[in-house]
Amino acid sequence: MTSFWLADRNRSEAEDRTPPRVRELLANIEDAREALVSHPVYARVDSVRNMHTFMSFHIWAVWDFMCLLKGLQVNLSCVQVPWFPHGDRTLRRLVNEIVVAEETDEDGKGGYAAHFELYLEAMDQCGANAGPTHRFIDALRRGLEVNAALELANPPEGARVFSKDTCDILATGSLPAIAAAFTFGREDVVPLMFQEILDQVKRCDLAQYDRFIYYLDRHIAVDADEHGPMAFEMVDLICGDDPNNWAQAETAARRHIESRIRLWDGALEAIEQQGEALMRKIA
Repeated sequence: MTSFWLADRNRSEAEDRTPPRVRELLANIEDAREALVSHPVYARVDSVRNMHTFMSFHIWAVWDFMCLLKGLQVNLSCVQVPWFPHGDRTLRRLVNEIVVAEETDEDGKGGYAAHFELYLEAMDQCGANAGPTHRFIDALRRGLEVNAALELANPPEGARVFSKDTCDILATGSLPAIAAAFTFGREDVVPLMFQEILDQVKRCDLAQYDRFIYYLDRHIAVDADEHGPMAFEMVDLICGDDPNNWAQAETAARRHIESRIRLWDGALEAIEQQGEALMRKIA
């Protein structure tokens, strides 16, 4: 846990809790993490139109996050019938606790929902285009493979590439790689990224979109205080004392962070293209 997302008053305590080998990995990928956290797209979420565009890209990162998490759950616990105890007990507890919060979190209205569902609600509330995502999920429910579902859904190209990259990491079957992609491309950097967006939203005329704000607030609180430390512990236990495991984890962490940066590049390009089109129309 680094200064990227920790408040000063909590930084020392959190760094003390970070396993030494995880701190070393974080130092090795600091340049990529800094590039992700400081991406210019966050400052461009400054209008309804730009927020809609950003959300049409970001929803795919919410989906891929759940794929990585469920990939970990499948490997670290028993999710079949007949059931039998499977895997390290501590890892089983860590992954299942994160699943509970991510798949059935409080929805802010007295019920429960997956964070993916919360995000779709936020898109529907503010009028963002969630059509490709709905088509994609419907196709998966009908049994289509991911690539075929993406072709049918026709998401933005950056989202398509990002989703395929996540599936490629899952297809490796490497637990260190999957855990690292989940942790260092998500739980480690999400709080600060989301705080940048939340601050921007609250400075604009977007405050009425309470579902989006609730989603951001919820992730900032849960990831920084709970899931980030748990994910670090998970990586440390999975990689253990095997240098090859740590090498796989570092490679996957950098790859997935760079993939997320390319997703943001696509969102930023789409925002800028819309702005240029609007200026031409006005002229």
